[in-house]
Amino acid sequence: MAFTTQQEISPGSISFGSIREPHCALPLTAGEEGEVLTFLAVRPLHTVFMASLIRDNGIISDLNRGSFYGCRNKNGELKGVALLGHATLIETESAHCIKAFADLAKHRAPGHLIRGEQHKIESFWNYFTAGNQKPRLLCGELLLQLKAPSLAAPIAGLRLATDADLETVVNVNASLVCDESGINPLLRDPQGFRERAARRIRKGRVWVWIENQQLLYKTDIVADTPETIYLEGVYVHPEHRKQGYGLRCISQLAVALLNRTKTICLTVNEKAAGTQRFYKRAGYEFVSRYDSIYLDSQTESSISVA
Repeated sequence: MAFTTQQEISPGSISFGSIREPHCALPLTAGEEGEVLTFLAVRPLHTVFMASLIRDNGIISDLNRGSFYGCRNKNGELKGVALLGHATLIETESAHCIKAFADLAKHRAPGHLIRGEQHKIESFWNYFTAGNQKPRLLCGELLLQLKAPSLAAPIAGLRLATDADLETVVNVNASLVCDESGINPLLRDPQGFRERAARRIRKGRVWVWIENQQLLYKTDIVADTPETIYLEGVYVHPEHRKQGYGLRCISQLAVALLNRTKTICLTVNEKAAGTQRFYKRAGYEFVSRYDSIYLDSQTESSISVA
């Protein structure tokens, strides 16, 4: 996949000072959570990661691994929200805000990942690099959603992971990251990687099926809101693939999760035809195309296990 050249859009006056200037990009602060979550809730499938971070940690927290910014028009109305940091994510329908966020990102320490809807990420990248840089790695993905689970025979051993499962989960997640990005996070940031996995387990967001001390299935809940739950890190042991176990597990999990959220979503590599067929059998439907841009050779992972 190659980026196309975007037609230059004149964004008008962009300021990082007064909110009275058109399309300002300013740091969001504690106390603005309600306004920001209301804005993000308009398109919950595309904003679930940012919304979940704010619900979990607040707008300002080291656990967010970045800073939240808002883009406002001349009347102070919120028109865009971005997370700039390890992962860069944007939510806006305004080309002016995309440029404002890209201009702001130029003055910050480079992150590792830029991710979002394909057309918005192309525009952001062209503003961010002025057409003078190519991504180290560009992964095209499909965003899928599930509103009603498929019926399948349950797996009695499917359960929430505990602290005792930490090393098993960490090792499998590290393997998935290596397959995706070519970088082993246990070499780059072993302590941070384990801490983030442990925190997710303690929040009840990792599901496993383990028999005879062998991990047969795993799924991480990366983001959790009343509107949407986002899954990643779906794993089936190689010896148990193509036997229906993965379909039974993910369908069983969907039954449990859809009791407390409206939809479940995930992304799949656009080239992974077999994986796409798997999720189609599970009832997932296509929503939109996404891009994940890895910025440097030290990238450790995508959002899920970063």
